Amino acid sequence: MKRPKFEAWEKSNNDLPDEQMTNYALIVAGGSGTRMGSDIPKQFLQIKGLPVLMHTLNTFHAFDATIKLVLVLPESQIDYWQKLCREHRFKVPHAITKGGNTRFESVKNGLSLVDQPALIGIHDGVRPFVSPDTLKRCYHHARALGNAIPVLDAYESIRQVNEDSSVALDRSSIKLVQTPQVFHSDLLLPAYEQAYTPLFTDDASVVEAYGKTIHLVAGNRENIKITTPFDMVLAEAFIDAGFEESDEEEDLNIEMA
Repeated sequence: MKRPKFEAWEKSNNDLPDEQMTNYALIVAGGSGTRMGSDIPKQFLQIKGLPVLMHTLNTFHAFDATIKLVLVLPESQIDYWQKLCREHRFKVPHAITKGGNTRFESVKNGLSLVDQPALIGIHDGVRPFVSPDTLKRCYHHARALGNAIPVLDAYESIRQVNEDSSVALDRSSIKLVQTPQVFHSDLLLPAYEQAYTPLFTDDASVVEAYGKTIHLVAGNRENIKITTPFDMVLAEAFIDAGFEESDEEEDLNIEMA
């Protein structure tokens, strides 16, 4: 039986709202190099001679040269980033603001630079391989529905661990979440006025706690979060292969909501 498609994928451009919203991307990069075994924060490690974070900004700029990029960095890393930009003659326009003690605070700081009305994507700085089609789906359907986040089917078997045992879960009901997570500004900004809780693991969880339904679209497998040395090996391989995306749209099992 053919799997049901997410209903927004069937919409045409003519079905989208007429309102003009500026596209933003908040690139959040607050990592250290701990899991990399490096003294250099992972967002500054080089892939093929260019820092990871520059690859990420290039990806968004190539997708939409008019998108407003806001980079959120720990205050202690801003001078180093600017030094890297000079060394690499990096010219992609972007604003910079300092991060907070949590990702929640960092995103909130970045949102202070947004002019409304806007369509705001929030993206991990160490995900440089989000595909153009994934970006298009996220921004296109968030404009129509208020929000959209990219996800993948879980292919591995999954078990939930308890205190003294574990239990198998139905992987068909599990989705692996990626970024960018894209929202209307009139939805995202008030959601970030809520009090912080550790249950806020991403932006979708913040908006969900605000009482809104989250809409899912297909991500792409290459959109990995570079965290470990093995991820760096994959990143080099993606670039060597020319980073041709594998589109998940036809295979993603998303029930209509």
